Amino acid sequence: MKRFTWFNATSLTFGFAFLYLPMLILVIYSFNESRLVTVWAGFSTQWYGTLLQNEEFLGAAWVTAKVAFFSSCMATVLGTMAAYVLVRANRFPGRTLFSGMIYAPLVMPEVITGLSLLLLFIGIGLERGILTVVLAHTTFAMCYVSVVVSSRLVAFDRSLEEAALDLGCSPFEAFRLVTLPIIAPAVISGWLLAFTLSLDDLVIASFTTGPGATTLPIKVFSAVRLGVSPEINALSTLLIAIVAVGVITASLISKRAAVAQARDEQAAVRSE
Repeated sequence: MKRFTWFNATSLTFGFAFLYLPMLILVIYSFNESRLVTVWAGFSTQWYGTLLQNEEFLGAAWVTAKVAFFSSCMATVLGTMAAYVLVRANRFPGRTLFSGMIYAPLVMPEVITGLSLLLLFIGIGLERGILTVVLAHTTFAMCYVSVVVSSRLVAFDRSLEEAALDLGCSPFEAFRLVTLPIIAPAVISGWLLAFTLSLDDLVIASFTTGPGATTLPIKVFSAVRLGVSPEINALSTLLIAIVAVGVITASLISKRAAVAQARDEQAAVRSE
């Protein structure tokens, strides 16, 4: 085991400070009484109240929540299906092309993805709005879900499925009753990742959005061009809190599922 030296401690401290100190400063100044975001004038929560009365931000937040929910659900279903095919179907015609199309959004610049989707929607005559943003977010979030679920399926013990098939289950029943509960933590993690990516997206949404479908990142980007206001700090703090709660919840769910799986495996070994 490597010793924990002062150099390692210093490097770790600077690394965490570089990542999280700006967020901490943003959270602190969201409680600033002054309208000037760089001048501390005392503790106050007035900007949170002002934010909750801002109908433009609230409307954009509602649009973002709807887009993130529906796109993450669609991306989770499609990504899980794609991961299952890639892991279980080792050889089939067009497998290389299929896997390349699945993983292409991982390395494709968002500008190219957004422009391509925009041209597609214009070509098929689909009016830009919430639907187009949902489809766009599903397209690029699906590959992330596929990667997460694939990593779990690779380590999956297929003898459990074979045992279920021997006991009379159909392939679909074996997947629903055996495979899906075991890979559920990976599926949930993929959903949360897709939801977070949708909340954070600005570039692709700016290409595919339309009237009445302004997302929160687009609204914030438009607002900060005129200067950062305390309301933006308050909004950012709320988003940080939501993401933190989501990450902690996902970690607890994954840990509980892992403990339950280990307990079930030990019980099965003892029964033998």
